[in-house]
Amino acid sequence: MASSSSSLLCNLGLLVVAMAIARAGAVFRPTPWSTAHATFYGDESASETMGGACGYGNLFSTGYGTNTAALSSVLFNDGFGCGSCYQIRCTGASACYRGSPIVTVTATNLCPPNWAQPSDNGGWCNPPRVHFDMSKPAFMKIADWHAGIVPVMYRRVPCPVRGGIRFLLQGNGYWLLAFVMNVGGGGDVARMWVKGSNTGWISMSQNWGASYQAFSRLGGQSLSFKIMSYTTSNTIIASDVAPSNWNVGLTYEATVNFH
Repeated sequence: MASSSSSLLCNLGLLVVAMAIARAGAVFRPTPWSTAHATFYGDESASETMGGACGYGNLFSTGYGTNTAALSSVLFNDGFGCGSCYQIRCTGASACYRGSPIVTVTATNLCPPNWAQPSDNGGWCNPPRVHFDMSKPAFMKIADWHAGIVPVMYRRVPCPVRGGIRFLLQGNGYWLLAFVMNVGGGGDVARMWVKGSNTGWISMSQNWGASYQAFSRLGGQSLSFKIMSYTTSNTIIASDVAPSNWNVGLTYEATVNFH
């Protein structure tokens, strides 16, 4: 009987280890294609797409460029959709370019509902519609912009980023605010923790979009971050990302990223 119990515990232990290994090695894979619609906002300069509900600021300096989109609230998911990446191609309309070319965009903004308009005539981002309000340069890669709105096929894909996760730090001596950028894999963040060189792990709360905050005194300490992916639940640790003399307003890059 004791032998059977030991064998059962051993098997359970191996199962737990196997599950942990599987989670640690979680890789985000493209999803199946689905249908939606797309519009655009701003002009060819994409100046109106700067900033946005995800808090990435100047999209050129933060590395996102003009291949971006604002998501309807269904996809935006209260900010947890920030940083996610999509392949989009126009299909089924005369405005679609020949060959249905594909553009990859990053979610950097929210397309809010317009309750004054019906969802099939102006209220394109009203729930429960899945909709992409793209930057004009991105839209112009798949369709004639004169159409205004086109039917599209879309799917989530791994974000084509380079380098490690980046953290733009803001706040003061008692409050740390970190904007999380250049996230690979699914591109999204579910939870974050920060650890000073003189503290344990401190849970951070979502402030808005892709920003997380901790109400702690962390000045004069080197900072490490633990980040959980919203899509895969994979968790990675970015050790000693910011040195002890870190300053607000600066961006610090980790050596790790999701895949």
